[in-house]
Amino acid sequence: MNQLTKTQANLGKPYIDLEYLLVCFKEVLEENGEAELAKCIPWINEIDKDVLELDHKHIQLFSIVFQLLNMVEENGAVQHRRKREDEYGSDTINGLWGKSLKLCKEKGLSGKQIIDSVKSAHVEPVLTAHPTEAKRATILEHHRELYLLLVKRENRMYTDIEREDLRRDIKLAIDRIWRTGEIYIEKPNLKDELRGIVHYLKNVFPDVVKILDRRFYEAWRYNGFDKSLIKVPENLPKYSFGNWVGGDRDGHPFVTAEVTKETLGTLRLNALIVVRRSLMKLVKQLSFVLKLEKAPDLLKTRVDEIIEQVGDSAHVALERNKGEAFRQFVGLLLMKLPIDIEREHATKLKDYSYCYKNEDELLRDLDILQKSLVEYGAEEIAYADVNEAIRIIQTFGFHLAHLDIRQNSDFHDKAIQQLMNAAGLEGDKFVEGSEEERLAILNGELTSARPFTHRKMKREQNAQAVVDCYKVLTDYIEKYSAKGLGSLIISMTRSLSDLLSVYILAREAGLFVQEEDGFACRMPVVPLFETIDDMERSPEILDAFLSHPFTQRSLKYQKRTKGQDKPMQQVMIGYSDSNKDGGVLASQWNLYSTQAKLTAVGEKHGVRILFFHGKGGSISRGAGPTHYFMKSLPEGALQNDIRLTEQGETIAQKYANRMNATYNLELLMAGTATNTLLGNSEEHTKEVEDVMEYLSHVSQKHYQELIHHEHFIKFFSQATPIDAIEHSKIGSRPARRTGKRTLNDLRAIPWVFSWNQSRFNITSWYGVGSTLEEFMNEKPEMFERFRELVDFDPLLRYVLTNIDTSLAATDKSIFEKYAGLVEDEEVKSSILGLIENELEKTEKILGILFKRPIEERRPNHYYSNQLRAQALNLLNDRQVELLKQWRDETANEDPRSEETLQEILLLINAIAGALRNTG
Repeated sequence: MNQLTKTQANLGKPYIDLEYLLVCFKEVLEENGEAELAKCIPWINEIDKDVLELDHKHIQLFSIVFQLLNMVEENGAVQHRRKREDEYGSDTINGLWGKSLKLCKEKGLSGKQIIDSVKSAHVEPVLTAHPTEAKRATILEHHRELYLLLVKRENRMYTDIEREDLRRDIKLAIDRIWRTGEIYIEKPNLKDELRGIVHYLKNVFPDVVKILDRRFYEAWRYNGFDKSLIKVPENLPKYSFGNWVGGDRDGHPFVTAEVTKETLGTLRLNALIVVRRSLMKLVKQLSFVLKLEKAPDLLKTRVDEIIEQVGDSAHVALERNKGEAFRQFVGLLLMKLPIDIEREHATKLKDYSYCYKNEDELLRDLDILQKSLVEYGAEEIAYADVNEAIRIIQTFGFHLAHLDIRQNSDFHDKAIQQLMNAAGLEGDKFVEGSEEERLAILNGELTSARPFTHRKMKREQNAQAVVDCYKVLTDYIEKYSAKGLGSLIISMTRSLSDLLSVYILAREAGLFVQEEDGFACRMPVVPLFETIDDMERSPEILDAFLSHPFTQRSLKYQKRTKGQDKPMQQVMIGYSDSNKDGGVLASQWNLYSTQAKLTAVGEKHGVRILFFHGKGGSISRGAGPTHYFMKSLPEGALQNDIRLTEQGETIAQKYANRMNATYNLELLMAGTATNTLLGNSEEHTKEVEDVMEYLSHVSQKHYQELIHHEHFIKFFSQATPIDAIEHSKIGSRPARRTGKRTLNDLRAIPWVFSWNQSRFNITSWYGVGSTLEEFMNEKPEMFERFRELVDFDPLLRYVLTNIDTSLAATDKSIFEKYAGLVEDEEVKSSILGLIENELEKTEKILGILFKRPIEERRPNHYYSNQLRAQALNLLNDRQVELLKQWRDETANEDPRSEETLQEILLLINAIAGALRNTG
């Protein structure tokens, strides 16, 4: 029995679908004159790896094969959930609304109690384009086409002729994928990356919001709650989206003020396209025969007002649908949208006096439409059709997504130094001074609205870059509002002065505002705590920040302007650098304990803390099952809202297909609302926290012994493809912050990516085995209790299951081949020995904790990994060969090195697709 047959026997239909697609692919290749290549398709052919020599065509073939595997597994998961809900009820899927509402009901909560909380629930995924997305936008579109054809095959009512037509369409889609290629020929620019983000915001998420609402309605009805409680959109949970492309300038020199300005314009234009689509749909739906003069008075009065505002051109809209008053009204609303229309397409922003200034004005008109429909007698249509448009506008507004501005604290320091020097002050005293001296300078300046420099003054590079960026924000706020803007995020926040510095820079560009009791900042200032040291200092820093009068005035101003029920301070926590810093256990514990401590600081000041989770696509960078993640958070860390980054390949994995996007967003929202309502009532929390504190310290010691070993950097640079990754065309951002070749300067994303590519995966398990072995030997009674807690404690289960997942993707036979690339035998043997010893300990101790082998506990994961490995190992073998060849060619200045590098980059893409993560 070959591996595919074995997988089909254990996991069924998805892998039967895989065989179908692979046979189609084989036929495509044969019809294109590639019969010999077609024999190399894994799982349906016997491949002699000793004879096979992989060239760029083979690599592309394998890359496509893994995309087909990912596709059938995703569709299989979707169909499994649909079947389960249909056969057993909507309350049978963990983490979704059906089961979440059932849990609330079982806890004795009434419908009104649930809605009072749920209507305040708010989630915001923030889309980013770090150098992790290893697939072109074009290829993603072709994958989407093929996925939809695969879904069509689920319909068993097709005739033989129709099934053959569908098979032909599938082969054409595969042919397009084969001919397109998987890799960027040129490094993508920011416009390419923004185009990809806008695709999801404009074309995917508006549809998904509608499906999410319908699923919430159905789960509410299924659990027997009063339907009238969710009639109005105000009582539904709130979704919004964030974006970093065009705003995140940390170590990204290409993100200029002009880029940020263009990004805001692009987002606004596409938001208005989304809004226009929703209103056009209403025009089609509201086709009732009703003369305008007989329409409800509320509607007629508003029509008269709009005619007076718009003038003669309003009559064009009224003439278009005579005798259909509701259509005529929506036609007038379309005229008031601030976009120009040519040939039925929105082409550019416009700013006529009669246009809506913001979405609130449009929502007031839709409220008039809804009330008029109810008065007319069409209540069901009023709440179904108009609510749908209202929800789209509430979600995307006139801005599509909130644009965050992120910059490094060191960059800000240099900017202030340059501004002070320009003003004739001693800027060096600020950069070189103690924290007390820096605060004295900042506090003195914060009492004055006078900027360091005047508007037309030429400034040095850092100062000019920050002031120009902030001026773009000021202009946007004054022209539209602050609704399209997110926060000013300071990466590497290490002191109070790092945060107060941003207020001074905001002053320079007009982001100050005068309040009754002094000056305030128009935009939220958000600390980003990334390393373990920074997290340990974070409660003290946040306490001082929230105690500062300027911050208190700013939070009060933002509370008033945003309609918040209490002051809210956003705090971003980074999963990547803390892992690179201290290993997986220390990172997870410090993230947990930091949230608990910062929540307490917020309570002390009467401020609600909104956590922004800087997560990535791999377990080392915070990935893991969403519903388990939500349950693993400390008490109080979820206060009905959450922000989190969606980076690189996770955007396509989670959101490319609408049903999967719905599932992932529903998990996020239902988890936020339910865990806020029910809290963490586990009695053993203190017990778990004590154990995790101990494990964190021990594991960090073991992990740092490895990364600070004298031979480690040399081993890392030769035993992984980090040098090739730094040459890749994957993303627009450099792999290193400053270009220095140090571990500290290397971004966490390529750090994780390179270990994953070479199948070491040490970033997600190293240090765990030695730590737990030490725990078992030195504290046997506590260890036994720990074994019991693993079965039901959310934090332990989440952390250890993720480690288990990473171990399953680690392959000693493969990473030993990468270690063979290390030239110095002493370097190789010393580091490889440590890694292999730790791997053996970790596998052994997890076997003790989980009691059963992974194939029994998690058969889907196990058999999928086994199938992948059969083909993946061939790619890794070839990558090892090419890395050696490329490094030799580079050292000898051989012109063939560029050609070899291109083949390595294709392999990087193929391996990333096979592993389903890049970093």
